[in-house]
Amino acid sequence: MDPKTLQAVAAIADPVERLRRLHQLSTTQQSYVGELARMRREAITEAQESGLTQGQIAERLGVSPGRVSQMKKAPARPPVAPAASTEPRPRVLVQRALPTEPATRGSKSLYLTEAAAQGLTPERKMLYTGPEPATEHVAAALEVETGDDVLARRKSFTADGVPVRVATSYFRLDVSQGTPLEHPEFVLPTLQDAIEKLGHVFSHATETLTARPPTSFEADELDLDSGEWVVQVLRISYNTESTPIHLLETICAASRHVFPIGQVAGSDHF
Repeated sequence: MDPKTLQAVAAIADPVERLRRLHQLSTTQQSYVGELARMRREAITEAQESGLTQGQIAERLGVSPGRVSQMKKAPARPPVAPAASTEPRPRVLVQRALPTEPATRGSKSLYLTEAAAQGLTPERKMLYTGPEPATEHVAAALEVETGDDVLARRKSFTADGVPVRVATSYFRLDVSQGTPLEHPEFVLPTLQDAIEKLGHVFSHATETLTARPPTSFEADELDLDSGEWVVQVLRISYNTESTPIHLLETICAASRHVFPIGQVAGSDHF
């Protein structure tokens, strides 16, 4: 693409029209992706400063508001593979079975049951219960808008005194508001029972794993060394009408976990 083309696009007075043209160019001219992304962010900022909302910009572009939100973000640096550990052995090693045996999933605590069976001394504590703006992946999982409030229930887990996991349950407000799910303590006998007592009948769940560098919060909470990664396990549970009821995000210290994969007979416990 000739640099004059970029200059011509930059001269378009209407910021949304300029953004439309930049969006078209960015899909075909990979060598200019970085510069186009910067110019797109500037165009979105200018459009919003002129009084347009993100939804109005998205409507004119023919994309979703979430796509406009993505365009506004500066590109993340590509993750660097973690260096090989120089330690002779991990500080602690726990198993996270996938899928989980139904009896374990339905116990008082999946983690306490699994870790104790491995000869470890497990502990857990609540870190936070309350509303949070839905991040992009939480919003997509629960089928709400990015930034909408959802209920978060965040817990930390240790094995033999070593932090190994942080898990957060997310709920749509139409599911959780004014219910025991908002209580700041652990829900007894189980979170599963509490959800079902609200009248929800589960039909299926999806579970995905992603290995990535930790956020600063995750690195601090899990006491990770420089270069250590985490494994993010996202489990979305749906009711019989295919509405997402519960999103469980488990962040595991990668060097302190193994993930046995097996085939479970019968129905899993959501």
